[in-house]
Amino acid sequence: MTHKNQILHSSKTSLVRSAPKVKLQAGFSLIELMVAITIGLIMMVALGTLLLNITRSNSEMAKTNLQIENGRFAMQILQNDAVHAGFWGRLSDATAFNAALAIPNPCLASASWDAAYKQNLLAIPVQGFANGSTLTGCNVSNVLTTSDVLVISHANTCTAAPTGCDGGTDTGPHIQTSACQAGSPPPEASYVISTSTFPLKDKNCTAIAPKRKIITNIYYLANNNSLPTLMRISLVNGSYSQPQPLIEGIEAFKVEYGIDSLGTNGLPVSTANPGDGSPDTYVSCPNAGCSLDQLNNVVALKLYVLARNLEATIGYKDTKSYQLGTTNIPAIKDAFKRHVFSTSVRLVNPSSRREIP
Repeated sequence: MTHKNQILHSSKTSLVRSAPKVKLQAGFSLIELMVAITIGLIMMVALGTLLLNITRSNSEMAKTNLQIENGRFAMQILQNDAVHAGFWGRLSDATAFNAALAIPNPCLASASWDAAYKQNLLAIPVQGFANGSTLTGCNVSNVLTTSDVLVISHANTCTAAPTGCDGGTDTGPHIQTSACQAGSPPPEASYVISTSTFPLKDKNCTAIAPKRKIITNIYYLANNNSLPTLMRISLVNGSYSQPQPLIEGIEAFKVEYGIDSLGTNGLPVSTANPGDGSPDTYVSCPNAGCSLDQLNNVVALKLYVLARNLEATIGYKDTKSYQLGTTNIPAIKDAFKRHVFSTSVRLVNPSSRREIP
């Protein structure tokens, strides 16, 4: 090889050796791709399961919150009305609250209220029945077998004169109480229950005394839109309204009546031995209602409601039984969650009239 060729060959060799090496690129292998897909699927399943669990938990929490809200609201409505039972405005004449001689029919049309009925109504502001079968004329119907019927009567807490008073324009019966104690012959009648005539005087014995609407509410349970619902029927313009659905999901309603059966001396209550305003025993009213003696001496109530979820819970079975006072509700074994709410209510007006200063 000539010197020239040697130089040329050497030059080419040097150029080849000094050229940068190119790294070849390669994709995932099939096995690597399958492993990556499997890991991705596992992560997606885990995230999906987590999302599903969170959604179910939120849904159950919402159901439970609604159940608690409905149960407490039902108790609040019943308690707020019961605490006013026997309130008749400024009426303080002790003879107006003499023991009733007969149980007033809560469904009697107001046009038929005579003096005896009005006297009995003042003395018995609370009545109870195990169901509504004995009530006719009040629009009470389809009462659930797990429901009592509670009747509460009292005067409106505001007088009929203010425009903001609920029922101020009601044409039904109102009660007017006299505040005038002057005059000869002796003072005028202590009260008037009427729809049109209100002659009694205020404290100055000149101005006409205000009047108050007589309120009667009947509470019970019935199905409404296929849901057990707390219903109310009210005395409006002298007649009873159609049933008004209040709270859905109330499945059982029971009432126990606190009876002031003993005086301060421990002997049975009588005309000569009045009660002390404290309940000595609690009773449940049967289908036909409590007795006259019991209703004359009611000074407190125990209220129980069983509230259930409005929607079923997937995979849940209610195997618990529920105690509502002396009433036991056996396990229903369905997919609805339930809870018992209860409270005691002192009937301030009837009980305080019996207290000895």
